[in-house]
Amino acid sequence: MPGLPLAFASPLVLIGLVSLPLLWWLLRLVPPRPRRVDFPPTRLLFDIAPKEETPARTPWWLTLLRLTLAALVILAAAGPLWNPPVSTATAKAPLVMLIDDGWSAASTFDARMRTATDLVARAQADARGVALVPLSEPTRDLSFEPPDAAAARLRTIRPKPHAVERADALPAIGRLLAGTPEAELVWLADGVDLGRGGEFVDGLKKLAENRAVTVVTGGVRPALALAGADNAAGGLSVKVLRAEADGTTAGTVRALDLRGLPLGEAAFGFGGTARETEARFDLPVELRNDIARLEIAGEASAGAVQLLDKRWRRRTVGVVTGSTSETAQPLLASTFYLGRALAPFADARIAERGSPTEAVARFVDQRLPMLVLADVGTVAGPARETLTRWVEEGGVLVRFAGPRLAAADDDLVPVRLRRGGRVLGGSLSWEQPQRLASFAPDGPFAGLPVPEDVTVKRQVLAEPDSALVDHTWAALADGTPLVTAAKRGKGMVVLFHVTADTRWSDLPLSGAFVEMLRRVVGLSGTTVGPEAGAKPQGTADTVAPTRLLDGYGAFGPLPPTARPVAAGYAGRATADNPPGFYGPPEGLVAVNTLLATDRPKPLDLAPLGALTEPYRTTEPQDLRGPILLGATALALVDALIVFWLAGGLSRLTGWRRAPAAVVVGLVVALATIAPPPARGAEPRPADPQADAFAAKATSGARLAYVTTGNAEVDAISKAGLQSLTVFLGQRTALEGGEPLGLDVARDELAFFPLIYWPIVPDAPKPSAQALARVDAYMKQGGTILFDTRDAVEAAPGAETKSPGMVALRGILSSLDIPELEPIPREHVLTKTFFLLRDFPGRFTAGRLWVEAMPAADPDGPDERRPARAGDGVSSILITSNDLAGAWATRPDGQALLPLVPGEPRQREHAFRAGVNIVMYALTGNYKADQVHVPALLERLGQ
Repeated sequence: MPGLPLAFASPLVLIGLVSLPLLWWLLRLVPPRPRRVDFPPTRLLFDIAPKEETPARTPWWLTLLRLTLAALVILAAAGPLWNPPVSTATAKAPLVMLIDDGWSAASTFDARMRTATDLVARAQADARGVALVPLSEPTRDLSFEPPDAAAARLRTIRPKPHAVERADALPAIGRLLAGTPEAELVWLADGVDLGRGGEFVDGLKKLAENRAVTVVTGGVRPALALAGADNAAGGLSVKVLRAEADGTTAGTVRALDLRGLPLGEAAFGFGGTARETEARFDLPVELRNDIARLEIAGEASAGAVQLLDKRWRRRTVGVVTGSTSETAQPLLASTFYLGRALAPFADARIAERGSPTEAVARFVDQRLPMLVLADVGTVAGPARETLTRWVEEGGVLVRFAGPRLAAADDDLVPVRLRRGGRVLGGSLSWEQPQRLASFAPDGPFAGLPVPEDVTVKRQVLAEPDSALVDHTWAALADGTPLVTAAKRGKGMVVLFHVTADTRWSDLPLSGAFVEMLRRVVGLSGTTVGPEAGAKPQGTADTVAPTRLLDGYGAFGPLPPTARPVAAGYAGRATADNPPGFYGPPEGLVAVNTLLATDRPKPLDLAPLGALTEPYRTTEPQDLRGPILLGATALALVDALIVFWLAGGLSRLTGWRRAPAAVVVGLVVALATIAPPPARGAEPRPADPQADAFAAKATSGARLAYVTTGNAEVDAISKAGLQSLTVFLGQRTALEGGEPLGLDVARDELAFFPLIYWPIVPDAPKPSAQALARVDAYMKQGGTILFDTRDAVEAAPGAETKSPGMVALRGILSSLDIPELEPIPREHVLTKTFFLLRDFPGRFTAGRLWVEAMPAADPDGPDERRPARAGDGVSSILITSNDLAGAWATRPDGQALLPLVPGEPRQREHAFRAGVNIVMYALTGNYKADQVHVPALLERLGQ
């Protein structure tokens, strides 16, 4: 344990303290006891009060005061010194001074150098040779030199900005001690161990043998350090470390940008025994990404600085999905897997509502560096041009396949795709699910282990060409690409040929999915740690030092010994690679003194068995003056007491004590004037027409139709929906109101679960803003029934010359629609209310098209259920049978239009089809529940 910082110039004088008991015995006899003489008339004096009494013994408190006075005189004569110089065991042998000069000594380096300077000065007075051994220079030749030369060299020693490996200096120390067996060792230690401290202590013990060893440690505040910065979702945090737990300590960590401007402060505090705590910056992600330097306020040390480059930045990634809110299950949707995979290293902004076109335009306006489109088939209108320009200017676009992308003809992909998807495995396929086989050695996934548990059941195929291999980052066992990418201007387009959920593969369940996304995000310069954005294996790019830290944590001139580092350097700072920034301004690489895993601990000096001394924080102070002053004061007090005991006060002229007058001033506080209340934002002007429409639309359950501008078609639509509403009231519990006509560019669509849209070939195409509102309505759970009214049997996307189908194709080209299929017999829509096989209208030749269902598992539970597609409502229905024409009747109940071919009960079946469609839009998949299986089987006669 370090001794008290107190010493005496003449310690032999303290022997005089032994005389204090003798002095106490003498003081007991002064004044002497009065002598007794017998005198008979003395009896007469008993009734006279004595005016003066002489004590028989000295009072104990007076004796104690006089003993204290004597002790103070003896202590002053011994020459006491506060903060005396560090003592050595001998004053004749040469002195070997080991100096810890790493980052952990920097904050208190002045105190350490003061101690070293005093030792050299005393060695000069004793004519002793001195050998200075900075432990940061293990290869330096060591020798003894005169004290004045050692003092001059001592002034040139500066703390190093990196950790010192003391054990590397043991061979040189051993050679020096071998030539001077009588040398004395003094180690100016910093008390910090970063892993090899025990090795150095054991080696020094063997070298010292029988020599005197003095270790100077303690007496100064322990060093603090920063490590492990983490730019997480909630904020940026950094670990604050200390080697010794010396009680409660608090401080502040400051955040600065590259120009040195402050961005924020965060407080931290250590408990009594804690050696690690955390400082957290709750700043917006944009401000956090500008932080380039974290430092502990008042701690002048390179270890108290944490530098951050682009690898620590946390960028926001926009996620847009093509799935509708009705068909997507929250815990199985692509946004769920993408959000969880991106969370460790990026902030995912998920477009919850609105069309993909609106979401893409919004994210591009926010200048996000990366967008993820999960099964988005088409981005149409002005947003497409905006997205293309954003990619060419440096954005990274990541797309995931799915039914919508497989059915679309979008060229914003890295390679040409075959229309449709490839199904691997199943009862109708000879191919088996494929495993992930390899990553391109020159791609960003190089070095990642290939997961053995990832299989792909379906994918979108790329058209084979000579450049396909150059665009492939990951491939399956059969050679088909899983991930492709291509440069577009300054940016990049990346395509995962599977979905972002588990419908087509189990890649989203693998840890490789997170690492692959981490590497892709790294392409936009957004990763959270140094290991995430490392270059692929095999690259040897290096960057030269730009701004380096000195031992005190300040940027200084570049040392001549500094060498370049690898572009993805993630190691600890060394003598060859000091901490600081390397590389050009647009691609800085930060090298720090400590790694995220470094944890300083106290240096164990017990095995060395050396004498320990504390550092002296101030110059030695002579205490003789204060002690003699105290002794003089006690002597004066003693004289006053004796004078008082002798009755001297009664002989002096008294004085009167004037009463002290206490004046109390009252301070009048001025009443603070309350600030005027803040004015709120001006309310939006009311729209009477929109309010009236909203009141009417929400007054009851209503069907709606899109007005086309053709009076005849609009009249038939209104009449047909009105007749269907009456039929619904007769056959079901639904009591609907009068149908409403809609202008998709002006009216609110969210009030209606089902909208009937008759296609008129010569009607103008709705504007891009109107179609964006329609797309958002479909994404948020609404259903639109498109009716071309021309009895076409072809698919909606097929090449056909039908005017109605051509007009419909023009509308659908601007919408992100899913993959469609003719309604299968097991679809829940065929059993919603009536059991139907067809959906006739005024015509029977056309077919009803719905959103395609996932391929059924032959052994799964869906094949044993009478109703499938039980996960939601299709956002789009397409027919060409003119349903409204079959429903429309006059006020007297007669049909408005004839039927083709006019089969018996055709109109009845058309009304039943309408009931199923309405009930399907209102109730969704309730018929697919297992509780209805017995009743359905009974109705089917099975």
